[in-house]
Amino acid sequence: MHNVKFGIRIPAFPLNDSRKGEFRDEIFKTLTQFEGVFDSVWIADHFVPWYEPQNPMTDTLECWTSLAFLAGKFRGYDFGSIVMSQSYRNPALLAKMGATLQILSNGRFILGIGAGWKQDEYLAYGFDFPPTATRIHQMGEAVQIIKAMWTDSKASFQGKYYRIENAICEPKPDPVPPILIGGGGKKITLRYVAQFADWWNFPGGTPEHYAELLEALRGHCKDVGRDYNSIVKTWAIECVAVAGTTEKATEIARSTPFYDPQTAIVGTPDNVETQLRRFTTMGVEHFILRFADFPYTNSAETFAREVIPRF
Repeated sequence: MHNVKFGIRIPAFPLNDSRKGEFRDEIFKTLTQFEGVFDSVWIADHFVPWYEPQNPMTDTLECWTSLAFLAGKFRGYDFGSIVMSQSYRNPALLAKMGATLQILSNGRFILGIGAGWKQDEYLAYGFDFPPTATRIHQMGEAVQIIKAMWTDSKASFQGKYYRIENAICEPKPDPVPPILIGGGGKKITLRYVAQFADWWNFPGGTPEHYAELLEALRGHCKDVGRDYNSIVKTWAIECVAVAGTTEKATEIARSTPFYDPQTAIVGTPDNVETQLRRFTTMGVEHFILRFADFPYTNSAETFAREVIPRF
């Protein structure tokens, strides 16, 4: 079995009534506490809260700025986007930004990218919102441009949606960051994963559904001649709560609107280990976890102390 790693997903907006500055300091405090314990930090890419019931006027951190700042401040983590909308940044510019961050962070950047989905956000910020299939194909072209920019001395690409001509990206990122594609579309998205991704992520859902997606991915890898085992499988979960008793863990989980009893990781350390091993036995190598009691850290502390060493 591969070495299993664990990342923290930090919120881009507060669920509580934090005054300005408090939410930022809560993030700093959490990352300071767990630096050297968790392997990675992940940030979503939205301009307003992605959780619809949340007040849209809630302070929301922008993904790329947060990644760059936090990677400089906290040098004990890898940093990734979960996931960037391909529509929000020109792919050649994103390649240049990623290369720069990789150099400045000494190789700690993971580029997570997806097709984008939040229609109201697109329209409010002036982005076109084409049909889902179009956005997925745009993502496929964006990934090809990024990979070319990171490896070719002068990169050219002529696609249906994006193009570059003799585009220079110097300095080249060293090492080349892994590209994580997020999504679970069996026909198109997972085919692009098979063709171009280094990592793959799917957020939430049951182990049974994850197994179905893996089977689809395996089929695409066979079709395109890709080694299925060369793709790092990751899983992200919106609600993790760990405590000494199942009752206490469930109480913590219910404190967040992201709690879904069908998919949340909740219970004692023994319970949580059992739930996670259902995914590691399928090949998951990296978990991306949102702890339910943020900005408190009791659940994350218990997880770090009693669950991580078991893997």
